[in-house]
Amino acid sequence: LSEAKLSEAKLIRANLAGANLYKANLNGADLMGAKLSYANLSEANLVGAKLRFAKLSKANIKNANLDGANMSKSNLSEANLTNASLMKANLYYAKLTNADLTNASLARVDLTNADLSKSNLSAANLTSANLMKASLYYAKLTKADLTNANLTNADLTNANLYKADLSEANLTNASLMKANLTNANLTGANLKNANLRGAVLCNTIMPDGSVIYEGC
Repeated sequence: LSEAKLSEAKLIRANLAGANLYKANLNGADLMGAKLSYANLSEANLVGAKLRFAKLSKANIKNANLDGANMSKSNLSEANLTNASLMKANLYYAKLTNADLTNASLARVDLTNADLSKSNLSAANLTSANLMKASLYYAKLTKADLTNANLTNADLTNANLYKADLSEANLTNASLMKANLTNANLTGANLKNANLRGAVLCNTIMPDGSVIYEGC
């Protein structure tokens, strides 16, 4: 199905596990509950696609366009989403454990209650993303842009936030226990009731603009 024209197609609960959908046009397609594990969706057009409850574990979604897609409660564990565009996508309660989201565009995406534990979000664009109650346990967020992100009640325990930009982010009640905040920027961030016990603060810019070196 490489380069297939499937825009607006009705593929509810279809079994496409392992299918080759390279560069396929699935713009606005309804793939609710579809089985896409191990599928090749690299460079596919999935703008506005309906992927609620879809199974995309270990799928190759590299360089795909998922802007505005509804992926709530979908399973993307161990999926390859490097360089993928997911702007304004709905990933509410999605499972993204061990997923590779390096350089992914996730601006204004809804990741409320999403499971991103052990995922790779290095250099990802998460500006104004909603990560409320998201699990980012052991997630790799080196050089990630989390400007204005909502991380209220998020679990960032043991997360690697080296050189991450958290300016103006809302970290109210967030857990940053043992997180690596070396060279991170927290200018203007809200750390009310945040748990920073054991966090590495080395050349870290704090909300008031002061720089802490105590963890170096």
